[in-house]
Amino acid sequence: MPDVGKITTLISGLLFGAGVTISGMVNPMKVLNFLDITGQWDASLVLVMAAGLAVTLIGYQLVFRNKAPLFSPTFKLPTLKKVDLPLVAGAALFGVGWGLSGFCPGPAVASLVFGNTQSFIFVAAMAVGMIATRQIKQRGPAS
Repeated sequence: MPDVGKITTLISGLLFGAGVTISGMVNPMKVLNFLDITGQWDASLVLVMAAGLAVTLIGYQLVFRNKAPLFSPTFKLPTLKKVDLPLVAGAALFGVGWGLSGFCPGPAVASLVFGNTQSFIFVAAMAVGMIATRQIKQRGPAS
């Protein structure tokens, strides 16, 4: 019998990929034009963000009416509540990377199916960064 969690994950990934493709988020120029307010400004990204926010708000309202998720005994929610240096540095790095490349991690992975060299370079660099971060965290604080 197939694993329901894996099938759900596959369907979610396909829906996400279709959504970012239809919205144009897999095209880095769409993002870069959104950030270029003095040139070829493209405000359609605001609609994509608003739609994502609306779906998320509705989804959270529906999901949290239950005591637990469908395929897990408990909800696994973040417990950290403080704003610290790693959070701020990570957010800044994410924003700079997004602004320079026009790629956000999810849409970049989805764009791999189009065979764009930029997508492969971005995803490879992202993977190297993730591996490096994991290695640094495993070493612990510098002494």
